[in-house]
Amino acid sequence: MELIEYPDRDLLSLGLADRLTADLAEALRLNERASFSVPGGTTPGPVFDLLSEQALDWDRVSVVLNDERWVPEDSPRSNTGLLRKRLLVSKASAATLIPLYAPAAQPEDKIAELAEGLVPHLPLSVVLLGMGADMHTASLFPGADNLEAALAEDAPPLMAMRAEGAGEPRITLTAPVLKGALSLHILITGAEKRAALERAQHLSATQAPVRAVLGQAVVHWAE
Repeated sequence: MELIEYPDRDLLSLGLADRLTADLAEALRLNERASFSVPGGTTPGPVFDLLSEQALDWDRVSVVLNDERWVPEDSPRSNTGLLRKRLLVSKASAATLIPLYAPAAQPEDKIAELAEGLVPHLPLSVVLLGMGADMHTASLFPGADNLEAALAEDAPPLMAMRAEGAGEPRITLTAPVLKGALSLHILITGAEKRAALERAQHLSATQAPVRAVLGQAVVHWAE
């Protein structure tokens, strides 16, 4: 794990956006297309705002969320809806979105179809993850129903996940897909998450799911 500390969150957003832009540009230099996986939530919003203005060949970039709540896109809880407002705008509007939601009662009803859309874009070129104070990342939550299966080396690319702290059922990229990325970054802010990161380094991936990806991650932190 590499840890980069920034003086404040504005500089974190600028530095991380520059790093992600460089990683995507390198992936596009080496390959016809690049795949970019990003978190939901509000924390990465300022980074997305900066990224969306970068002069990349966005028409050669496919974007997929790390995970999605099983809610329609017009729900205020939808990560996809947030992504369309913050990242897939301006220059980045030319990117292709790989969906992690399709109308159905449960994620299991559509997971095979969604996985089929994802697999051609693997391995992922660049991954940006977040982390919760409970040390979850993507929808790999401590105590989740399918956590051990999603951490396994032979896990399928996508799995449904339910956990006490997750709210709705989720669909998530699994640990092998995240670890298989050519470039892996984690964005965290605040003292609570910094302390959680320190704890995670001494726990198992079952106890602290983010531990599964820390070995090859660059962590970006500001108070």
